[in-house]
Amino acid sequence: MILICQMSKSFISNVNIHLFLQVTYRQIALGMAQQTQSRCPECQGEGEIIKEKDRCTTCKGKKVCNESKILEVHVDKGMRENQKIFFRGEGDQQPDVEPGDVVIILQQKPHDVFQRNGDDLHLKHTISLTEALCGFTFIVRHLDGRDIVVKHPPGDVIKPGDVKAVIGEGMPIYKNPFEKGNMYISFNIKFPENHFTTEENLKLIETLLPPRPSFEMPQGEQVEEVDLQDFDPNDRSSYSGRGEAYASDDEEHFHGGPGIQCANQ
Repeated sequence: MILICQMSKSFISNVNIHLFLQVTYRQIALGMAQQTQSRCPECQGEGEIIKEKDRCTTCKGKKVCNESKILEVHVDKGMRENQKIFFRGEGDQQPDVEPGDVVIILQQKPHDVFQRNGDDLHLKHTISLTEALCGFTFIVRHLDGRDIVVKHPPGDVIKPGDVKAVIGEGMPIYKNPFEKGNMYISFNIKFPENHFTTEENLKLIETLLPPRPSFEMPQGEQVEEVDLQDFDPNDRSSYSGRGEAYASDDEEHFHGGPGIQCANQ
């Protein structure tokens, strides 16, 4: 048996340098030998052992011990999703090894009203047709608890899908929290229900609205008037229409012809 010992350059008090590797040669045939290596069972391959009386009562001579530590994370204003916060040297530690870092990766929780895009905030708001034509006022509860009063003057018409900006009411800019992005509001128009008022009132409303485009009824036999019907994309019967009539005519014509008889008859 050949014993190999690794010597340390600097001696530690109360620590004995020990064998960390055992190499064994076993003859298996004439002129042939097998070499095996195994870790020292006493030092577990560390190359040193500490006397029982000199061992630390906490780590039991392993030089490391487990403990729980609370790290207080400060999230600055304007920090974004997946942004990293580093705690240098707070990772797991091992003897003679430089400790690593603890890395906190921020995850942004979805909001019921706002959607964030960089330093800007986006939200959707529904207004009535009256508000779209005659102006409106509504309140937006901001993320910091402030109530933002949004006003729009009469006569400045809001169309479905229009987007308006509130300058400086977005998210704080990282490392420059006194500067902010913008708030963008996308508008949806809710129209009144069918027959919401009388025909007399509708005629009165028409006098207040811009005039209709001029229309001249064409003449001739090729002119055909049709009525609009409600359409439901989930109801296939709503768009079968004449296609079923043509399919029915073709089917009757096909079955009405002479049949093909078997040649054995």
